[in-house]
Amino acid sequence: MSRIVLVLGSSMGGVGRHVRMLAGGLVTRGHRVLVAGPGGTEEAFSFTGTGAGFAEVEIADRPHPAHDLRTALRLRGLARGADVVHAHGLRAGALAALALTGSRGWPRLVVTLHNAVTAGGAIGVVYRLLERIVARRADRVLAISPDVAQRMRGRGARRVDLAVVPAPPLAEPARPAEDVRAEIATRLSGTGWSGAGLSSPGLSSTGHAPQAAQERPILLTVARLAQQKGLETLLDAAAGPYKGDPVFVIAGDGPLREELQARVDAEELPVVLYGWAEPADLLQVATAVIVPSRWEGQPLSVQEALRAGRPIIATRVGGVPAMVGEAALLVPPQDPGALSREIGRLLGEPALAARLAQASERRGRELPDEDAALRAVLAAYGLAS
Repeated sequence: MSRIVLVLGSSMGGVGRHVRMLAGGLVTRGHRVLVAGPGGTEEAFSFTGTGAGFAEVEIADRPHPAHDLRTALRLRGLARGADVVHAHGLRAGALAALALTGSRGWPRLVVTLHNAVTAGGAIGVVYRLLERIVARRADRVLAISPDVAQRMRGRGARRVDLAVVPAPPLAEPARPAEDVRAEIATRLSGTGWSGAGLSSPGLSSTGHAPQAAQERPILLTVARLAQQKGLETLLDAAAGPYKGDPVFVIAGDGPLREELQARVDAEELPVVLYGWAEPADLLQVATAVIVPSRWEGQPLSVQEALRAGRPIIATRVGGVPAMVGEAALLVPPQDPGALSREIGRLLGEPALAARLAQASERRGRELPDEDAALRAVLAAYGLAS
């Protein structure tokens, strides 16, 4: 039985869910697990509910020398006697590396990088320095996508592998499809567009596109409302026009909500900012899933779309192309014209939509599961699975 410390920074999304999955799986396999992170992460993900311990450690989003020194000292104390420290994210990884400086190679340090560094200016310089710290100190770097892996090799990392970050199994819908469509129609009415024609799903379980002209397709995007997700490009493309007058549903929340809603209202776009929701509820009514991000690693929303057998239109960034295979139409990031053309193509060619749906379902069955992720991290730890 090994003692493993999992470290993460502020997270309300995929990183926190991934760490919770690892904590539970490692505990089930007989390891002693301590999760170290901001108090809000325990409130959001209940790591202790998996049988792991939890220690509150504040890891700020931005570097702060005095605060970071205290955090590194706190992590050093928590890591005493551990066999492995596994940090998630560049900030957490760099602080763990500083905490273990002088530890003579033990405990083993593994760092999973869940995002690419996209910031420029002074912040970009700082993050590049953090990358070098991680590259030089970590025994193993797990990168979320091939481009991040290549970047870390260029920074001098000794061992770099691709991370395995699976979405949890897709739950059964909690609400009937008709109720979900009715709610979308109600919310849409506030934009000046009619909500009529949402009584039937955009895709049947066999992947057939809608036949009746009055049935409005639902194009779903699941994303945090933040700069990385490229939602301004989606709003550019939403203006249309398109066959069937589709409704664009954006499920998520975040700092850009007010700005996006103001634009939807001002331009009377057929867009519903739905807020966070159970993915299965919305996927059951989605004609297709749109991913307009500037960058993604292994997005859980794309994995869920594949498992649901939905066609995907996504930007050709990060780990997305390798994940989707032939199940998606790929476009350059920040190119509303290209995105608009592919949306029009998907809506205008039922045979294409059906082929993509079938490819998506096949690809969804091939995705790695949680057991594969646990085997991968145990190998990175140098422990038997």
